[in-house]
Amino acid sequence: MSTTARSPLDGLKAVDWAGLHHAYGPADDVPGQLAALLSADAEERHQAHARLRGNVYHQGTRWQVSCHVVPFLTELADDPATPDRAAVVDLLRAVALGDRDDTCLPFEPDRAFAQADNVTSTDVATVVGWLYDEDAEPGECDAVAVSWDRDAYLAAAAISDRFVAWTRDPDPMIAAMAAELLAWFPATRPVVTHLMEIPETGEHRVARASANLSLGYLGPDEPAIDDRLTTLLTAGTFGVRLTAAVALAIRLGDRMPDAGLQVLAEAQDRADEISTTAFPLPWDRSLLGFAALALYRIGLSP
Repeated sequence: MSTTARSPLDGLKAVDWAGLHHAYGPADDVPGQLAALLSADAEERHQAHARLRGNVYHQGTRWQVSCHVVPFLTELADDPATPDRAAVVDLLRAVALGDRDDTCLPFEPDRAFAQADNVTSTDVATVVGWLYDEDAEPGECDAVAVSWDRDAYLAAAAISDRFVAWTRDPDPMIAAMAAELLAWFPATRPVVTHLMEIPETGEHRVARASANLSLGYLGPDEPAIDDRLTTLLTAGTFGVRLTAAVALAIRLGDRMPDAGLQVLAEAQDRADEISTTAFPLPWDRSLLGFAALALYRIGLSP
């Protein structure tokens, strides 16, 4: 008996896209842009990424439709047949988290989204009307914008266990991006265990380094994490050693092991080895920047 292959975009028709809005109006063009991410034509895919990003993540803002895009981007990233999967994961991160960087870690969603607690469907309808209907009266835009931010985050949080498998992806950049992404969601025991177990050698090195940084912000009272990071201070790759030292400085402050201090002291002299070209990490801060942050955390900043 023959079976029909499942598409990562199954379920598109179940969403009332025309009844939702993005940065430029009704979101009825979003399904076509999602479908174009699977195109065999590289330029068509590039244009779809650009248009979709502008629609659902316009200048860092999420919109009414943004949360509905998250599951489809996740399905696309999950499928090995999807072209440009790293670009899909990057877009997923942008939609789920906006412009947040490590200065927002550890992330506290209840605090970040508190302004949206009392937003109602009437508030949303009022703001949508004001944004797209010249005759409508303005509503409480800030709170509604925060609610769209929250909804996109929660859509990703609900399926964040799917990101764990990506940390072992054959594409080293996808693996490293997934390790960074996991820093933003609840630190369940399976997630923490998986991040600790990523190998430190070969093609896993960058993902291991990214996971180290994430572990700096997760499970603050977990001695097993401190032990694993301490072990990694002797890893064969300096980028892995350095991120382990940074994570320990974030977690322990001036209680970090002396071996970690020695690694931090070497960072400037090994700048070429940990440049974004030689050791690309999907974090906004450079590795030298993280070394400076670590020194600040232990009270040794200039």
